[in-house]
Amino acid sequence: MIRAERLSLEAAVERVLACADDLALAAPLGLGKPNHLLNALYRRIKADPARRLRLYTALSLDPPRAGSELERRFLAPFVERQFGADYPRLDYVTDLKAGQLPPNIRVEEFYFQSGALLHAPQAQRDYASINYTHVARDLAENVTLHAIVHLVARRGDGADTRLSLSCNPDVTLDLLDALAARGKPRPLLVGVVHPQMPFLGGDAEVGGDFFDVLVDEAPPQPLFGLPREPVAPAEYAIGLHASALVRDGGTLQIGIGALSDAIVHALLLRQHHNADYRAALDALRGTPAAADALIARCGGLAPFAAGLFGASEMVMDGFMHLRRAGILVRAVFDDLALQRALDAGVVGTTLRAGDVARLRAAGVLPARLDAATCARLQRFGLLPAGASWQDGVLQLADGTRLGVDLDEPATGAALDRVLAGRRLRGGRYLKGAFLLGSSAFYDWLRALDGDDHTGLAMCRVSDINQLYGGHESLDIAQRRDARFFNTCMLATLLGAATSDALADGRVVSGVGGQYNFVAMAHELPGGRSALLLRATRRSGRRLESNIRWNYGHTTIPRHLRDLYVTEYGVADLRGQSDEGCVRAMLAISDARFVDALAAEAISVGKLPREFRVPDAWRRNTPQQLAAALRPFDALLPAFPFGSDFDAEEQRLLPALQWLQARADDPRRWLELVAAFVVPGQVPEAAACLARLALAPPHGWPERALARLVRGALARTPTSERLQPRCL
Repeated sequence: MIRAERLSLEAAVERVLACADDLALAAPLGLGKPNHLLNALYRRIKADPARRLRLYTALSLDPPRAGSELERRFLAPFVERQFGADYPRLDYVTDLKAGQLPPNIRVEEFYFQSGALLHAPQAQRDYASINYTHVARDLAENVTLHAIVHLVARRGDGADTRLSLSCNPDVTLDLLDALAARGKPRPLLVGVVHPQMPFLGGDAEVGGDFFDVLVDEAPPQPLFGLPREPVAPAEYAIGLHASALVRDGGTLQIGIGALSDAIVHALLLRQHHNADYRAALDALRGTPAAADALIARCGGLAPFAAGLFGASEMVMDGFMHLRRAGILVRAVFDDLALQRALDAGVVGTTLRAGDVARLRAAGVLPARLDAATCARLQRFGLLPAGASWQDGVLQLADGTRLGVDLDEPATGAALDRVLAGRRLRGGRYLKGAFLLGSSAFYDWLRALDGDDHTGLAMCRVSDINQLYGGHESLDIAQRRDARFFNTCMLATLLGAATSDALADGRVVSGVGGQYNFVAMAHELPGGRSALLLRATRRSGRRLESNIRWNYGHTTIPRHLRDLYVTEYGVADLRGQSDEGCVRAMLAISDARFVDALAAEAISVGKLPREFRVPDAWRRNTPQQLAAALRPFDALLPAFPFGSDFDAEEQRLLPALQWLQARADDPRRWLELVAAFVVPGQVPEAAACLARLALAPPHGWPERALARLVRGALARTPTSERLQPRCL
């Protein structure tokens, strides 16, 4: 039964403003922000210097913005198509980026959209470096919170109405408990009902008295659909290496972006094109993967028979693809005794004759039935619908009454007949704390039904990102052979990682849950953490190694070193000496930097003076990588899961990147001049120029742009692979 006030957006703004003149407001990270409501509150307080606003949130999503005239011509139609012409950008993000946040408003975030606020000094000053699992604790200790605003999903109407926190049960539920534990008042909870928000269960489904205010937003804001990125050959190489570390019957955590897409695509190849998958991996490695001791010990190459269970901070498109492919199918149950019985093979998910005795021996069934036990059995499908506890006995829907002593042969036999052939229910194939992805992903979530729907549980971040809180034994049982895949920007030869910030302290993104998962991998039996990174990067005109001797900022300390994966292989650092770590990291470094890196290690005594770089490491080059993967181009498309870019846009992307790379490097300006003077011709130039509104060009500036674009198109053949992060 819904008890919340049903208010208009304007009335909800007044209700929130009435809480305090110095307002402390929280909003979920990512997709769960009600942008219209936040913008209305922001504008009111911005216009009234007597008021103050402190907003606590993270991952404030903002569609891409153009930085040049060509980018504007390319991005404007794409952004309108992708996000909607009326997508409500967050006003506070716009002002932060422009350096125009008013003095009476502060926005404290613990995670940024990657790179979006690198040059926003106020955002950098107000950033809070906090592990995802500590956000609720720290906020409850340091702030008297007045209100929480949240997008929600709704099913039914009137007395049958059900609500779901959908994409973001992550911090909200933990925060309310943390406030209550400290004796602080419960903040005003405002739910903005979004008709397209997927209705998801688990902790996300809340009671009708959870919210104080409900707003039916009209029209609703378009859901932020992340554009699907292209996957480059180096990323496919990383994905192939990483996929062989995944053990059948294990647990998977992955993030988002091109590297995650590469892992997922490689897992799909392993499942459905196994011979090609093995051939590609062998070609990439230069040696048979089947003979690799690390793969034999930690992963596998065969298709998945038992399947995988997902336990991931973020739920994203990759899990959709794995579920559809029949890989994400290992169900876990939130009952320790039952989970252990399943893991030990005592029973299966379909029960058979004699299972009562087996479940008794495994501790799943007690010696005597009671009301609580019967409710538990019904929850997991061990009793049929309609069974009830009445007058101290179990009564089935057909009126049959069973005794309570399961060690009594007749009672055990009667219950055995009830259980035989029944299928367990309530299993979860995926648990996550928040979700974000493409528009196609949201469509899939909305269409889920049956086991596909009930098997996806959205949970508190404290349940997903850590083992503590009284559920350690169950987590260990469920998360067997866990593989936690996360990306980092840089790694050192001694095994430390930089993932969230630069050496000068400026924050690129945030710690989020990465530290949690790395630490958890060391605590879980059979668990491994794999940090993924490209071996090199371009910084302006320079090519740099992403593997360094040291760096001025660390996200993951060297004592938590585990697995690192680059396009050139896997470094297993767990339990290794410093020299062993240095050698393993050098083996997956780009050959152009290996001598200098080795020299630094030698200079401080971490390698012996007589050390020489093996010839095999000198083959770690982009040319060698491209040659190894070239026979498998058909298996490794630039957009493995479809593209949000149309044909002209896909053709334009490498050309625009070609222009940008040369514009950023004065040593290559002559190439720009040549492209302008002798632009060349390609058949698709007319359509591409029309897409940029440069056909026909008007005036000298447009004619110059058109010539440069034609020149870039002629110099980037259609076979050239797109690079990621084009936006």
